[in-house]
Amino acid sequence: MKRTGFTLLELLVVIAMIALLLALTTAALRASRDRTKAVVCRSNVRQLALGLFMYADENETFPQGFRPAFGGPSDHLGDKLTDQVGRWWLNDIEDFAKKSDSEERVFYCPSKKLDSLNLNRNILWGNYGVNRSICRTFPGSRMPQKREFTGTPLGPGSIPRPSQSLLIVDSGHSLVNWWYVTDTPPLLLGSLPGDFNYVPGVEINAGRDLLPGQLWDAIRGRHPNKTVNVGFADGQVSRMKAQDLFVEKTAETYQNRTPLWTPK
Repeated sequence: MKRTGFTLLELLVVIAMIALLLALTTAALRASRDRTKAVVCRSNVRQLALGLFMYADENETFPQGFRPAFGGPSDHLGDKLTDQVGRWWLNDIEDFAKKSDSEERVFYCPSKKLDSLNLNRNILWGNYGVNRSICRTFPGSRMPQKREFTGTPLGPGSIPRPSQSLLIVDSGHSLVNWWYVTDTPPLLLGSLPGDFNYVPGVEINAGRDLLPGQLWDAIRGRHPNKTVNVGFADGQVSRMKAQDLFVEKTAETYQNRTPLWTPK
């Protein structure tokens, strides 16, 4: 007898093959999309680093990471209910880093994975952070452990090993320092908004107290193979393993802190 159609088994095999092909295609497209976003992110870091250097050319130092404005600036970044009111480094390099409102996306990491609408909308969160040991904040601190983060910012000429000193990186908040990449910081991190910071993909993030919307971004990382885009104090931009930025406490010293995080 001549067959006029497919058997059930043949149909199941065909459906399984189609499903497999779709899964492979989807995975390939996702990987390609992630690589594209990583390239865009690196371009953003390069442009922001250039903005930081252009500011330094005019002012002899890199911009302060943050300085308070007690009256409150009209162009306040972030959320007035949760973020400090003042001028951030993003304000200072805005004219250098973008030429029009349509180019504001340079301040936003296309690969961030924040499960919070409020954090996603907030330019201070989940994008890029400057190294607070270089872009120091105002005013100076009375606490010895925090003095490297406050006071007058450093200039390009005052950094001994600029090619090894981190200036800007993928970050959970716009100000980052080595305390967020070590499991034994000098002082316990508090509950201020900026304390919930991290470098995406560093292993210790899995055991840290972070905001619920940050967990995916902090633990899984943003870019393929848990890499981050890093701008150094000599202007070069590189892709690094996030774990390579980890600072380890050994006896009375911290390995990988200097000159990467603390340019001495």
